[in-house]
Amino acid sequence: MLLFPHAKINLGLYILQKREDGYHELETIFYPVKHLRDILEVVINPDPNPETDLIFTTSGLTIEGSNDQNLCIKAYRLLKKHFPDLPAIRMHLHKHIPMGAGLGGGSSDGAFTLRLLNQKFNLQLTDDQLIKYALQLGSDCPFFIYEQPCIGKGRGELLTPIDFSLEDYQIIIVHPGIHVSTAEAFKKLNRTKDYQDQRKDISDILQQPIDQWRNRLINDFQETVCLLHPEISFIIKQLYEQGALYASLSGSGSAVYGIFEKDVKPILDFPSSYFCM
Repeated sequence: MLLFPHAKINLGLYILQKREDGYHELETIFYPVKHLRDILEVVINPDPNPETDLIFTTSGLTIEGSNDQNLCIKAYRLLKKHFPDLPAIRMHLHKHIPMGAGLGGGSSDGAFTLRLLNQKFNLQLTDDQLIKYALQLGSDCPFFIYEQPCIGKGRGELLTPIDFSLEDYQIIIVHPGIHVSTAEAFKKLNRTKDYQDQRKDISDILQQPIDQWRNRLINDFQETVCLLHPEISFIIKQLYEQGALYASLSGSGSAVYGIFEKDVKPILDFPSSYFCM
């Protein structure tokens, strides 16, 4: 059985007060980007190894870190705890979504693993139950159960689905392959009280025409990340010059997206090492 975990972008991202647990409160709009996808396959292992009930393989982009930290494996182990009769499986992940880019690829893979196992083995978990499991994997994971644009608050896990669509536009993503340290980006954030008081509600801004979002729909990380990595500023500038109605960093980066009219054909003149889609 195959599923296709997809990416997300952040439409605006406000970083609010720091919480007692060390996390920051945030506000954003999570938007699904379904043309940028990984491929996830699960089959029953007909000849299981007595030493393991899961064989996990990958292809495509190289996945850093140990398998123990992979959210697909964590998702299987999480359900296996509550459904001990889950059979031994082979799981293969073809990785296409750039990692550490602010596109939610790992979170999507974990959430889609829950969905795939639920469907394939008829676990009869409701969406609400899947969301609770997904939250145990990570703050961004529940969004990929909802499968629609959502306002995200709290750490990103408090989600409210909204009626909003960019289907009449094209979204182009550019990832320069730069690693952005989220901890460093948080440390260098510069948000005065006046700035925070003057910010407009993200949901209200989304009701305006897209070509009016510039300088209104703000990602609080963008200024900091652009100072640390000037290439990001260059990408945003190039997207606007090629006709983007709006361009922004996604999450803490380093992926940038541009929203274009469907009939615009931008010329993306970036280094060959950049991921563009």
